[in-house]
Amino acid sequence: MNATFENQSNLSLVLDVPVSLTIELGGCKLPMREVLQLNIGSVVQLDKPADAPVELSVNGKLIARGEVVVVEDRYGVKITEVLGQPVAA
Repeated sequence: MNATFENQSNLSLVLDVPVSLTIELGGCKLPMREVLQLNIGSVVQLDKPADAPVELSVNGKLIARGEVVVVEDRYGVKITEVLGQPVAA
């Protein structure tokens, strides 16, 4: 058996394992006093500019960046950069 076939065969064992995909739009730090004052209609300013890419993480590891899009009535993310992906020759 060649190494490529073995790697693909080994990989197929984990392809159906669920992982947690997180998309981070931004963040901020607030004193507890301000958190307790949040209400419907409150606006929380994030630490990233509106045009900054969002980050995609799998189980806490950053894997890609992208931009927020709207598909019908739902948010989505268009991948613009995959980290650690080899460049095609």
